[in-house]
Amino acid sequence: MKLYYAPGACSLATHIALLETGLDFELERVDLKRKVTETGADFTAINTKGYVPALVLDGGEILTENPAVLDWITIQFPDLGLDAPLGRTRLLETLAYLSSEIHKGFAPFWHAASPEAKADAEIQLIKRLRWLADRLEGHYLFGDQPTVADYYLFVMLRWTAKFSIAIPEALSTYQARILARPNVQAAIGFEEVPAKQVAGLR
Repeated sequence: MKLYYAPGACSLATHIALLETGLDFELERVDLKRKVTETGADFTAINTKGYVPALVLDGGEILTENPAVLDWITIQFPDLGLDAPLGRTRLLETLAYLSSEIHKGFAPFWHAASPEAKADAEIQLIKRLRWLADRLEGHYLFGDQPTVADYYLFVMLRWTAKFSIAIPEALSTYQARILARPNVQAAIGFEEVPAKQVAGLR
């Protein structure tokens, strides 16, 4: 199994989740501007969409889109999902909200939109993040154990710092709690290594 990732991208959520499972997997960095992997492969030949994450399974099948990839991980490792009536449905509901309402909301910041567009996007992001903050159950989104949805949200909370977007205090505490997890620190530490040094870590 191999995960194609890009530092700072939403693929970090998948990277963290895979570390939490203990499953064996490889990592290959992608230059998203050039659409080339660290081994020189044409990334669009691997994922025609041209973005990460892309998870190549042992049988050769390729999974893309964070909600789908993270859902697959919970099927392999149920501890990262929800063991409750409507558990998988509720988790998918949250992953869809994160993807369509929050992740997509950062587009003006990533694509050099006008100041007005960024200001409007910031208002909407703060509103949607506050909605999540008001619904935290215990330490995480669904109680006292993290799910794949927590790792997805964690990535976007890192983006709020990058773009100086204020978040509710409850989410600041929540973010710090996730950051303290060893596998979260391991994934971030690995991805922040300069590209030329990555090969030496394999």
